[in-house]
Amino acid sequence: MEKLNVCVIFGGVSSEHEISKISAATVIDSLDTAKYNIHKIFIDTEGNWIYFDKPTSEISTLPAGEYDKAIISPSRGDKGLLRFKNNGDIENIKTDVIIPVLHGKNGEDGTIQGLFEIAGIPYVGSGVLGSAVCMDKCVAKILFKEAGIPQADWITVRTSDISNDNWIKNVEEKLGFPCFIKPSNAGSSVGISKAHNREELIEGVNLAFEHDSKVLIEEFVAASEVESAVIGNTDPMVAENIGEIAPANEFYDFDAKYNDSSSKITIPANVTKDVEAKLKDYAIRAYKICECGGLSRVDFFVDKESGTVRLNEINTLPGFTSISMYPKMWEKSGVGNFKLLDNLINYALDKNNK
Repeated sequence: MEKLNVCVIFGGVSSEHEISKISAATVIDSLDTAKYNIHKIFIDTEGNWIYFDKPTSEISTLPAGEYDKAIISPSRGDKGLLRFKNNGDIENIKTDVIIPVLHGKNGEDGTIQGLFEIAGIPYVGSGVLGSAVCMDKCVAKILFKEAGIPQADWITVRTSDISNDNWIKNVEEKLGFPCFIKPSNAGSSVGISKAHNREELIEGVNLAFEHDSKVLIEEFVAASEVESAVIGNTDPMVAENIGEIAPANEFYDFDAKYNDSSSKITIPANVTKDVEAKLKDYAIRAYKICECGGLSRVDFFVDKESGTVRLNEINTLPGFTSISMYPKMWEKSGVGNFKLLDNLINYALDKNNK
């Protein structure tokens, strides 16, 4: 059987650049070289694309070193990757499928997915619409509400809204304190803060505005953070085991996710069967209404005393680091990384053939 040419794209210009590099190393090392020829494109923080032809152990050193430039050509006649060699030659590498291991803006917001669509190359993950919708937390919450899925109450604040104090009064009257402040378009808990009073609210909004011009302010929900792993296209499924997080910090921020080893992950989550069934049902409904495809991690807040389940958000390109929940939930459900990536590639090819 002829090997497939798989192109893994990682790095990017977002604030989650370093996490992307770590995830990419795991993904590349988990691809079966008996089935796939693996090509790697690294995007540096300035947006330059290079062809990375060294072992994954050297990913951490990027962008140091001399490399050929590379692009995914939008011309369908090129059939994929163009490598611009330092000697002046251009190598055209037919690309069967792309795995974007990109987090945050220009990676999981539909922009690069649009390039893949124009090029006519199958790719892992949600399409342009699903990626864009789930990247924008405020837009996604409108769809969750339309689908009748419970969630925390929220207010949207734009930079144009802060010329007076009306937005502050709105937060105090509708949500109260404490509340969470999040950039509408960011991931890995970047730019998120918790406000206990008006002063912290203003500080938190200013922090969030450093990452986006639109901010989501959400009511505080005293609950456990529980996550689910969804895979598939038109008939998606949820991993048998869901996961629960006990963050080391006051909430599961960037440091608690990636820098603090005292954050505790429990798989399977310590919830009742009824709660688990409800959560999985909501995960599928949210996945479908947001037009997701391939894979997503769907996150929830669960009040264990009342059994109330509230949807938090959908991450269409979840992390693949050694501590990331998405692959861990599948592993605990009997699907290791090699099989998981085989499945994701097959879903990408299947989506492209329909």
